[in-house]
Amino acid sequence: MTNVGIIGLGRMGMLHLMNNLKIDGVNVVAAADASKKSLNKAKSLGVKTVYTDYHDLINNSSDIDAVVISLPNFMHFESIQLALEAGLNVFAEKPLATSVDECREIVRLVDKSGRKLMVGHAMRFMEVVERMKEQMNRGIIGDVEVATIEEVINGPFSHPRVPAPVADWWFDPKKSGGGALLDIGYHMIDLFRFFSGDAHVMFAHLIHRYNLPIEDGAIVILQSNSSTKGIVNIGWYQQTIFPKYNFRAILHGTAGYLSSDSFVPHNLYVHAVKAGLRNVARRIVGKKIRFLAYTYYYESFYREMVSFVDSVRNDTETAVPAIEGLRTVELIHAAYEKANQKSA
Repeated sequence: MTNVGIIGLGRMGMLHLMNNLKIDGVNVVAAADASKKSLNKAKSLGVKTVYTDYHDLINNSSDIDAVVISLPNFMHFESIQLALEAGLNVFAEKPLATSVDECREIVRLVDKSGRKLMVGHAMRFMEVVERMKEQMNRGIIGDVEVATIEEVINGPFSHPRVPAPVADWWFDPKKSGGGALLDIGYHMIDLFRFFSGDAHVMFAHLIHRYNLPIEDGAIVILQSNSSTKGIVNIGWYQQTIFPKYNFRAILHGTAGYLSSDSFVPHNLYVHAVKAGLRNVARRIVGKKIRFLAYTYYYESFYREMVSFVDSVRNDTETAVPAIEGLRTVELIHAAYEKANQKSA
């Protein structure tokens, strides 16, 4: 049995809690959050020990194997540091930290601790991304010359069934570390690295449609060490209602192209019904159901957590180690520098 503690029970933290509850052999033994409402929900789901201060969870972690950290960006570094120093394995939501120096220190701390750390690069675990990567590696489209990767959604402005105010830290650059580029641009830049390897920033432009202290959109041009160019386009300026999802990736090669639109379900509503029926059939014959399969895109969060738990159990390297989080943050900060130089 792998004992897990959840630190942070916002939208992502609650999703990670639900996912861990569905993984065979995982026991969520504790959770921490400042919200008593969230803690009460965790208790209703079977979590016996809850804390209003995550420090208390870490200080009383003798029976915990790993923690899942889903705190606001500015709290990532300290919480990861304390968890590693306490001898815990760590799953950390992205970004790994808000500065390059903090990310480098986390890489050092992981090496020193001998513990496992995995960064939440969930989009690598999307079925569509895995299929594109597999076909690209088979050379079906030849050498990849240009990769276009984009996502335009409502970012922090999206809300649950009952609208709630957006937390102030989102709009404080010192606490958030950035806007849409650090939030969803992080995933797009990571996907470019996933497809093409390490890269550098050639051009960056930040969009300020809403005149916020942080950017609500960005366009970044990258080039990999293998000379593949990448065009990243992201934004918070479009209202998207689940299950619709404005994301696509296109790999343009010398012998053809691959588009995510060719792999995803044409109708997500029909897909949800079919996935639900398949899970009913699996349950009837005693097979394990595919949790969150009906959502298509959100299944990646479950799959990444399974991957993390497997690495802890089997003492293997995580699929997305700390160095991957560092490399992505380095590119994002380089993009911010490019954009600021252009506007100066």
